[in-house]
Amino acid sequence: MIGFQTLLLKEILRFWKVGFQTVAAPVLTAILYLLIFSHVMSGTNAAFPGVSYEQFLIPGLAMMSMLQNAFANTSSSLIQSKITGNILFILLPPLSHWNFYFAYVLAAIVRALVVGAGVFLVGLVMAHIPVHNGAWILIFALLGSAMLGAMGMIAGLWADKFDQLAAFQNFIIMPLTFLSGVFYSIHSLPSSWQLLSHFNPFFYLIDGFRFGFFGKSDVSVWLSFGVTTFAFLCLSAVTLALLKSGYKLRQ
Repeated sequence: MIGFQTLLLKEILRFWKVGFQTVAAPVLTAILYLLIFSHVMSGTNAAFPGVSYEQFLIPGLAMMSMLQNAFANTSSSLIQSKITGNILFILLPPLSHWNFYFAYVLAAIVRALVVGAGVFLVGLVMAHIPVHNGAWILIFALLGSAMLGAMGMIAGLWADKFDQLAAFQNFIIMPLTFLSGVFYSIHSLPSSWQLLSHFNPFFYLIDGFRFGFFGKSDVSVWLSFGVTTFAFLCLSAVTLALLKSGYKLRQ
């Protein structure tokens, strides 16, 4: 376990030492979204009865920030290590692919939770957020962070340069997060867009996360849990298979 603990600590310190960039900046970005959208949409009808738009928006922004930062943590770490060549020092110790996977994903979860907590705490200044079921909040926060951490590892292993990683983030991660119901309820969309939203796993993460706060959601919380768990297991299986094979690591 010493190797795993050392790699985990290394990954946590990697983002913590530049916390102004990796933690403070994402929190500020989310707060700017909150300020702008809450002002522009102030006259919008509440998505759920008894829930204001500001209250509705804060959990969505917190989850969106967690997803994006979990992905960024693993993907940026791997691509930087590959380009600079210091990936060699991670491959030389007798670390199994399981050690590798859990160290990177757990570090991504830590960063995501810190950013999400920052967004939520600042959001409390603007609106009171009730807590309906803390267990569901924690479950979806951990599931979402782990899922995007695994996806970030896949992107980091696949990419050979920063341009490829940026394309992965801009054309896959960003659309999926912005079209997942962060800023709206899917019931406000046309039927065709509602159907497409049900194929977006990020929608289930955000909808289940909101349920933990308000006890209300667009779909069943158990459906959200099942879909996101399945997506996480599939991504983890792919990540572990790539790590075990040494895909783009042992060349």
